[in-house]
Amino acid sequence: MPPELPLSAGHPPFGEAHCAAIEDVCPEIVSFHFGLPDATLLARVKSTGAILISSATTLREASWLAERGVDAIIAQGAEAGGHRAMFLETDVATQVGTFALTRQIVDAVRLPVIAAGGIGDGHGVTAALALGASAAQIGTAYLACPEATITDVHRAALAKTARETAITNILTGRPARGVMNRFMREQGPIDDATPNFPFARPAIAPLRAKAEAQGLGDFSPLWSGQGPIAAHCLGARDFTRQLAEQAALSISA
Repeated sequence: MPPELPLSAGHPPFGEAHCAAIEDVCPEIVSFHFGLPDATLLARVKSTGAILISSATTLREASWLAERGVDAIIAQGAEAGGHRAMFLETDVATQVGTFALTRQIVDAVRLPVIAAGGIGDGHGVTAALALGASAAQIGTAYLACPEATITDVHRAALAKTARETAITNILTGRPARGVMNRFMREQGPIDDATPNFPFARPAIAPLRAKAEAQGLGDFSPLWSGQGPIAAHCLGARDFTRQLAEQAALSISA
């Protein structure tokens, strides 16, 4: 059965309730994706004393964030899994690789830069630091850890030796990189007719549920970057230590 209309958005934008929660908890770090909230809400977040971080996919976006007072910038390269942080750009063709983007932002913006995208081992961390990044952000590689709460279908897709990924908008309405599946192949990864984010997700929810019940990820968002995923069963703590040890050895080599 198709979903009932109107579809529920499911993902409301950052608003009063989110801001109030931050003011109540006072986390040390608050990180935004898809740009920043409006100036009033942003000022309230900053007044808590939190370190403010946000993602950029181009130098233009990084400069925009710097002008609005963020404390650090995540340079999200084209290799990164999951949703593009794009908020000024509209064309995924403007995306550049992680290391090229990291160097551009480091050279132009006087803020700590965190490299993200395609980094899955200590060698990648070392490369990011060599280009001037203050840190590296790793996502997909941690999905192999037992603490990751991804579905069995998602875990199986990531375990494939030759996984093929692409940036697609048809699963959620916003460009995101994931493992190629039936829907992406047959519909085409990018389709201008796709409902805007986040309405595409509930639109295909019935197909996704039916397929996943059969152990198939044909209509599922199998988010994945292009970086290496080690075949390990390490917990997140031990994997982090392994990354640090690899990076240290690579730097000293």
